[in-house]
Amino acid sequence: MRLFAAVLLFTIAAPLPEIRYFRYERPVEVPAQTAGQACFLIDPAIFADAEPQLADLRLYRGATETPFVIQLSAPSASTEQRISPLNLGSRAGQTVFDAAMPKGRYSDIDLGVVGHDFIATVAISGSQTQSAAQTRLGSYTVFDLSRQKLGRSTVLHLPESDFPYLHFRIAGPITPENVTGLSITRLPASQPRYVTVAASSQIRQKGRETVIGFQVPQNTPVERVVFVPGRQPANFSRDVTISVSPISNRPATDAAETPQPVTSSGNLLRIHQVQDGHHLDEERLSVSSPTVDSSWNATPTAVDAPTAWTVTVENGDDVPIQLTSVRLEMLERTLCFDAAPAAAYTLFYGDSTLAAPRYDYAQLFQQEPNAAQAHLGVEQANPAYQQRPDSRPFTERHPALLWVALAFAIGLLGLVALRSARQTGRWAS
Repeated sequence: MRLFAAVLLFTIAAPLPEIRYFRYERPVEVPAQTAGQACFLIDPAIFADAEPQLADLRLYRGATETPFVIQLSAPSASTEQRISPLNLGSRAGQTVFDAAMPKGRYSDIDLGVVGHDFIATVAISGSQTQSAAQTRLGSYTVFDLSRQKLGRSTVLHLPESDFPYLHFRIAGPITPENVTGLSITRLPASQPRYVTVAASSQIRQKGRETVIGFQVPQNTPVERVVFVPGRQPANFSRDVTISVSPISNRPATDAAETPQPVTSSGNLLRIHQVQDGHHLDEERLSVSSPTVDSSWNATPTAVDAPTAWTVTVENGDDVPIQLTSVRLEMLERTLCFDAAPAAAYTLFYGDSTLAAPRYDYAQLFQQEPNAAQAHLGVEQANPAYQQRPDSRPFTERHPALLWVALAFAIGLLGLVALRSARQTGRWAS
């Protein structure tokens, strides 16, 4: 009962959206004669003027609020599964073993190998039972070139398969004692799509480091950093550090108020060469971005602040990578709604008092493959905008008066105490 009362009180107290209280609007261009589900891409520019997590977005058909849902282009969370080798041993000078695969489809497989400085060829075939006829899936090269500072790759890029059993034959300096097993990650139903948040070709060298800087508007998410290298050097393996910190014009009054930068690291790898008769082809040219600390929102020096991104490539003693450009990207986000024929829609945002909406439409939403592709027009100031009235209590809106009243009360109590002390002195005499 108490919880229900609290929720009811919050619902009553929460401000309601009204068109006149939104600072910004953007027209939604829906294809003519569209009736049914329509979707449009949310571009990065919206995030700078909207509230965090787009909580204040509202879609209107005329003066009527229209329910919607925001879809994030990301595969379902996947879990890595470890698989122990079966019948691990040697045959004709090669390491061989079988693996019982889980039900369902799979593709990339990570071969667990202990050791350094090796190149080996892994031939893989599949079968319906452990002793049935085998279907050849291909040969793959795994390597560890630590001595050459070119990294390591033990991922086998199989074609999409669902064989219950796989059979492995490894030619090279990998013994049965070096093999620890396999790990697989389920294939996502679809690959994530990304949108560019910022791109830079202004790349500078600082000693042995390549440094790229960005300034990202407030509240704008970044999920990965993508590198576009030139031709030289042809092969490389470089560590990357990403540092993010808020930018504020407010002077920090206390060192404790200055939030610490958030950092993450990764590795860039490109190998295209023939070594000891093996073709080595591997590229990893993107790095996941750090998760920005949500505690910044509670820090006075970082309220509503853009963020400074510093991407650093460690070159060591090698020639720097000729980077053509570096991009910050976010996962694609689309807004979907049910459009009425010949209706005009407008997206509003820029009201800091609103919480994220809760629609039945979002709970029951199912993506339609033939949904109409709508588009957002140019952002403009809402001509009907009015500043929302301040609904805070009087004491919060005028905190100075509270201190004046407190000082007056203390002074009055002091005066009363002084008069009482004088009267007590007269009686005593």
